Amino acid sequence: MTDRIPPTPQAHPAAERGPGPDSSPQGTATAASDAPHDVIIDPVVAAFFALHHGLPRQGPGSDATTRRLLALAGPLPPRPRVLDIGCGPGRASLLLAEEAAAEVTALDLHQPFLDELTRAAATRSVGEAIRTVRASMADLPFPSESFDLIWAEGSAYHIGFDTALHSWRRLLAPGGTLVVTECEWITDSPSAETRAFWDRHYRLRTQDQNAAAARAAGYAVAALHPLPDSDWFEEYYTPLSERAHAADLTVAGMREAVAATLQEITMRHEHGTDYQYTGYVLRPQASTETDSSTP
Repeated sequence: MTDRIPPTPQAHPAAERGPGPDSSPQGTATAASDAPHDVIIDPVVAAFFALHHGLPRQGPGSDATTRRLLALAGPLPPRPRVLDIGCGPGRASLLLAEEAAAEVTALDLHQPFLDELTRAAATRSVGEAIRTVRASMADLPFPSESFDLIWAEGSAYHIGFDTALHSWRRLLAPGGTLVVTECEWITDSPSAETRAFWDRHYRLRTQDQNAAAARAAGYAVAALHPLPDSDWFEEYYTPLSERAHAADLTVAGMREAVAATLQEITMRHEHGTDYQYTGYVLRPQASTETDSSTP
């Protein structure tokens, strides 16, 4: 997920989603995931995958947040066509198929996560509703106007918020909606330590700046939903911390991966009032339209 390690809080360490922009194995893992059978050469990248595989989540979030964003995105067609970008093991894909009766195209670069989603979908009797695609979010292999809803929890940062908004818009059918989450500052004066940490990995902006970027890309900001602090810990950081503390540090790359992971978690514990994830519900608009939500 990134051209550097350690992780930062942005989702699982797959090729498209990872704990953080310059941390989780984005760039390295992307290159590795293009190799046959997802061969991962960098031992630290492999260690990050090992730490995250099988966790309840691979990034901050919750089913409650997914449901809230889905409600804010509605109403949808009876069988909405949904593209879940950077789906990972597909926690959101499964919920969208089950609760929105969606036909989901779940996209990621890390084949083991897609395989996990396929098995889970079959077990939960939504196998026919979910199609997995191994591809890069930077080069989406779909015709224009293919989807009623595009979903991207914790993944847009891999190509940058602005790039994602511009490049994905063509895929929305008329009346379609983009739901994307982005990490952002919630203070104008974050601590020097937090600023330095994020500046190494991903340049955060404020909500006002991100909303302005969405409008500049041609969207109306229909709704905003800040993720609660529990979304960071209950199903992500707490089990990830337990996994990290139990890890075998003699495994190649594991010591570095564990140190970076624990640094990220400590940063959130100590400076969580400086930054948050926010869900954006965006709709393409004509230039004369105005937002229905005021950030």
